[in-house]
Amino acid sequence: MKETYFLMYGTIKNMEKSVRKLVNDFDINRIYAQSIVGLVDFNDYPKSADSIIKSKPKPFVKWVGGKRQLLKQFKDLDLYPPKGFDVNKGRYFEPFVGGGAVFFDLLPKQAFLSDLNKDLVITYNVIKNNLHELIRSLKKHIYDKDYFFKIRALETKNLTDVEIASRFIYLNRTCFNGMYRVNSKGKFNVPFGRYTNPVICDEDNLRKVSESLKNVSIKYQDYKEVLNQAKSGDFIYFDPPYYPVNKTSSFTSYTSENFLEKEQIELRDTFVELHKKGCFVMLSNSDTEFVNKIYSETNIKKIKIAKIQAGRMINSKSERRGKVSEVLITNY
Repeated sequence: MKETYFLMYGTIKNMEKSVRKLVNDFDINRIYAQSIVGLVDFNDYPKSADSIIKSKPKPFVKWVGGKRQLLKQFKDLDLYPPKGFDVNKGRYFEPFVGGGAVFFDLLPKQAFLSDLNKDLVITYNVIKNNLHELIRSLKKHIYDKDYFFKIRALETKNLTDVEIASRFIYLNRTCFNGMYRVNSKGKFNVPFGRYTNPVICDEDNLRKVSESLKNVSIKYQDYKEVLNQAKSGDFIYFDPPYYPVNKTSSFTSYTSENFLEKEQIELRDTFVELHKKGCFVMLSNSDTEFVNKIYSETNIKKIKIAKIQAGRMINSKSERRGKVSEVLITNY
């Protein structure tokens, strides 16, 4: 019995050492390293690990405010992923999933994704369940201005889920800067974008994404539903519509609902409730006086506000693009 214990202990220690090696050698996060360590042939290292990591899925849509460019900063601040999060016991929730950059970086064992962008949620589920039909539909699209406006004008209520997903990806790949913006009536109104041969159907990545979503729950629901689902030890990442830094900066909204002072305070209260449940909570937002104030006044010592430098690329005037300060708020 004692020999079995030491054998298991030795195996666990070797596994932990191998995970640390993957994290350090390839600059990947601990959760993803834990998920692939058993697949790596260490007799053919680092080639074997490099091959696995290069085959990792990436977000299937361009997303304004997507966090892919910021993940290294999160990691360098030693705030991501939470050190105490046990991927074998805890679950991952991303209630404003958007492009899913954090999910695709972590690829946790148990994940629950949701959003109030109904077409986006339909697209995730079509990729998960009807990939063959989606790829066939995407290959029919052409990059043409008149065709773009024809597809943009389609009423989604008259389309099948596969057609909605195909339209969503097509518009994302061919509209201005990959934005998703709707007017007060919920109509997509982003103009045509000018590109050289945009990739409308990235078949290889879509297959990888579909595989990664197999055991993932993806729902159209309000972020507050996480309060009914999350338990102690779970990890929740919030990437909500940002509080505007000025009167004109909220045009990137991807639902027709506003997300201003009242909604931001309700989100803060949800953050606090999850903290009380014993969850690990991480939240991104704009670095404004209002956002800093509402999270500082909780008087919860564990809540920390870190500053992040993000690239701002959506202004039509290039001289107004550049770095902008954001906040990363955590309770651990």
